[in-house]
Amino acid sequence: MRLTFDDDVEAFRAEFVAFLDEHLPSEADAVERPRSTAHIPDWARRWQRLQFDHGWLLPGHPPRFGGRDAGILEQYVHKQELARRRIYQNFNPQGLGIVAASLITFGTPDQHERWAIPILRGELTAALGMSEPEAGSDLAGLRTRARRDGDNFVVNGHKLWTSGAHDADVVLTFVRTDPDAAKHRGISVLLIPTDTPGIERRPIATVCSPDDLDFNEVTFSDVIVPAENLIGELNQGWKVANGSLGHERNLLWLSYAERLDHLVEDFRPVTELDADHHAGLVMDAYALRLLGSAALARAARGESGTAAVSVLKLFGSEAVQNATEHALTAIGVDGLDQPTVTARFSPLNPEELAPGWFERYIRTFAHTVAGGTSEIQRNIIAEHVLGLPRR
Repeated sequence: MRLTFDDDVEAFRAEFVAFLDEHLPSEADAVERPRSTAHIPDWARRWQRLQFDHGWLLPGHPPRFGGRDAGILEQYVHKQELARRRIYQNFNPQGLGIVAASLITFGTPDQHERWAIPILRGELTAALGMSEPEAGSDLAGLRTRARRDGDNFVVNGHKLWTSGAHDADVVLTFVRTDPDAAKHRGISVLLIPTDTPGIERRPIATVCSPDDLDFNEVTFSDVIVPAENLIGELNQGWKVANGSLGHERNLLWLSYAERLDHLVEDFRPVTELDADHHAGLVMDAYALRLLGSAALARAARGESGTAAVSVLKLFGSEAVQNATEHALTAIGVDGLDQPTVTARFSPLNPEELAPGWFERYIRTFAHTVAGGTSEIQRNIIAEHVLGLPRR
């Protein structure tokens, strides 16, 4: 395998680096931090809009949607440069990576103009309403219902773990529109403005950030939603869901690889056992990059790689979790006392540990759940890689 890029890809990288060098906000400009994953400070809105206008927000998209029709290799080096500098591309990741992407794929031209482009430009923020109290990883078990009433839908139900909902302008909401259909059928998708009467959003504190609220419990009580807010076809929400999570998983392995690299940089072994774990971390980082590079090459050739994505998701998320656990164990009780430092917009000072090691470790459990749990990934690998029966 040749682990280098052609001249045109490197020219693309150089152009993006020049853009960052010229336009990246300073730390002084970026002093205000987001309250949640659906709150974008004013300076960050300007930064996101600038990326959109120059085609650097989502390079794989056409210019109309903030891109430049870049191929998969160009998209890779774009993400690579952002990760190397530890730069937040935007502060509404589910809005940009899932909601807007789903609207572009399944929405109408009017929905593109009304919702997708404003989300991409940072003028609106969005949350994703999938999980419910009894339907977390099992989307097919959702119970939130939408009943058709003339030109509207009437929505009743309950969503849980909806990141940033209390700050979001809209929620991409998965609802059951045919209760008599099979579990995977009869699901539809509505884009619901959060100021619609009947919506209640209650932020939920978590163990790692009791004062930094992001998760939400959202209830819908006779919420009236215009039928024109239906995304995709009626009762075809399962197709939209697969597309939504597909957008989320695109090049996800690179973020795990960069996290492993940061752990290699930030944690310095002291004992012989620490050194052994550190060596394992370095090997995991190399292995993940090699597996990811192979998947990237297949994608560049136009080959499908659903199973490979599952392998990368499983290995990457669990390698980060194991590495962080070893680091926290090696540091001992001091790892619990370290204050959390808000991550900077520009590259971190290598001498800083931000956030604290305990928070780093706690947050890794989200990575083994979000975008498809490790258990689900193992099922996919068992069936599609190992050829094992479903039962």
